[in-house]
Amino acid sequence: MAHQNSSGTATSLTRQGQSNSTGDVRALYLKLFSGEMFKGFQHNAIARDLLMKRTLKNGKSLQFIYTGRTTSEFHTPGKPILGNSDGAPPVAEKTITVDDLLISSAFLYNLDETLAHYDLRSEISRKIGYALAEKYDRLAFRAVTRGARKASPITKTNFVEPGGTQIRVGSSTNDSDAFVPTNLVSAFYDAAAAMDEKGVSSEGRVGVLNARQYYELIQQVGENGLVNRDAQGTSRQSGNGIVEIAGIKIYKSMNIPFLGKYGTAYGGTTGVTSPTNVGSFVGPALDNDVADTDTGINNDYGTAAEVGSKSCGLIFQREAAGVVEAIGPQVQVTKGDVSVIYQGDVILGRLALGADYVNPAAAVELYVGASAPSAW
Repeated sequence: MAHQNSSGTATSLTRQGQSNSTGDVRALYLKLFSGEMFKGFQHNAIARDLLMKRTLKNGKSLQFIYTGRTTSEFHTPGKPILGNSDGAPPVAEKTITVDDLLISSAFLYNLDETLAHYDLRSEISRKIGYALAEKYDRLAFRAVTRGARKASPITKTNFVEPGGTQIRVGSSTNDSDAFVPTNLVSAFYDAAAAMDEKGVSSEGRVGVLNARQYYELIQQVGENGLVNRDAQGTSRQSGNGIVEIAGIKIYKSMNIPFLGKYGTAYGGTTGVTSPTNVGSFVGPALDNDVADTDTGINNDYGTAAEVGSKSCGLIFQREAAGVVEAIGPQVQVTKGDVSVIYQGDVILGRLALGADYVNPAAAVELYVGASAPSAW
């Protein structure tokens, strides 16, 4: 576009949305939107950095190889060395399939965008990122939960490898045991010892708790030496892995299976009173979000009945589960004739992933009640 300057000479008007003053006048705005979506996703998807993540190309599934322990033996002079006489180490595989395309989308009417006094695209982008991150974490954490209840995939005779671990929090049958700081501290030390005994690397160990558990923990034990005190104040309260118990970094999340729901449970014997007006998105039942009978699900994430109502936290090392991504977080926006016809844009965030347990020995499930939840 051209306009006249003070001397009457025609000059080119700079359009802020163009890249190098050429092409689509909204090109940079769309990229800004993409950035907001990625930011929303990255700030909310914690499981992506805590577990093994592989990128899949030109296939529907990815194979994870699991190798068991081997032994040592004394050499007999003159005897050829052709591997251990017991045939160690045993090897097993775990195949993770990509689920169908996961999407979150919204239609943005041009007139609404014109009349709005705030940036609609930026706001919508963040919410799309949140939605994808929420589902990502829920699938990944259900995979870890499943692994904690499984035996090792190694089934070679005389080579029984360690499987998953389930640790009871407290000693009563009340759900309120899940919120008692001393119970949680004991459970973390038990989990650390169990992983040590099973030969799990100490690198990359993390725990994920319900938000109220996390805040109870840092209030009660943050100053007595049981919890790492290198970080204080707002850093410690952020829930981003600053606090440690027994070398296990602690995160908080509303996306772990927790007493039959996601992230929280009110009433009954939980000892937690609802703050009221929590909305339908807080603490949904497990099957309201993911069930292995849902269309598009190609891995076994379990039903609500299978996951159960007594799980109350996860402790794991990164080898506990794997996430396969065929399509990483992406943004697509309609334009051109389609936008003209509908006088608006469809804004779409998409992701293709699958998750499942890999090494059960690296997964620990915390539970309350008289008996541990069953495997599925």
